[in-house]
Amino acid sequence: MPLPPEDDQALRQAVIDTARAMNTLGINQGKSGNVSARCAGGFLVTPSGVPYEALTPDGIVFMDLGGRYRGTLVPSSEWRMHLAIYQERPQAGAVVHTHSTFCTALACLREPIPAFHYMVAVAGGTHIEVADYATFGTAALSDAMMAALGPRRACLLANHGMIAFGADLRRALDLAVEVESLARQYWHARMIGTPVILGEEEMAEVLRRFATYGRQPKDLPPGTPQALEFPTRMD
Repeated sequence: MPLPPEDDQALRQAVIDTARAMNTLGINQGKSGNVSARCAGGFLVTPSGVPYEALTPDGIVFMDLGGRYRGTLVPSSEWRMHLAIYQERPQAGAVVHTHSTFCTALACLREPIPAFHYMVAVAGGTHIEVADYATFGTAALSDAMMAALGPRRACLLANHGMIAFGADLRRALDLAVEVESLARQYWHARMIGTPVILGEEEMAEVLRRFATYGRQPKDLPPGTPQALEFPTRMD
């Protein structure tokens, strides 16, 4: 499917809607965080310092994959993180960066989210890593983020927040919400005691099952092995 062009007004509005949804869903506050979506020739990203409620489609900034931008507003200060993901992860169609409360709290403690719950695998690995600290808006932060992501689609950012990417804006936002939920659950479990961490063998099985998790059989390529056992149809 061809990517939408940089002047696609619907995609620009979808970026705005996603940015506003972060605050509505409680995974971000004020003007912090940022959102982007891949398009033909590069990506569209929220501008720096503009309140989300004041954003208009024309204010969403186009950047190419060489790190150049077009428009009257400068892109988010964290454009380097978005750029690195689009350059190095071809499956990434959208990126969401938030300062969500529980993810940020764990990131300030430099605490990754271990396999205390099997849903940790939703990010694509057996745990959710914390990137080394680097000053916001720097290439060093982008490099640290990519190292922490590894094969995963989300990570925490030390003393900063979290970042997640997905095939599109909805999936990126859903993942950011899920990671914050996991961080909150882990935080509360730690308040009571020491959570039991699932072993590598069990998490490998979970990851295998997640290959088709949440997808209807009709949406899978022909011959794809089913990781889950479904009941028998009556008709």
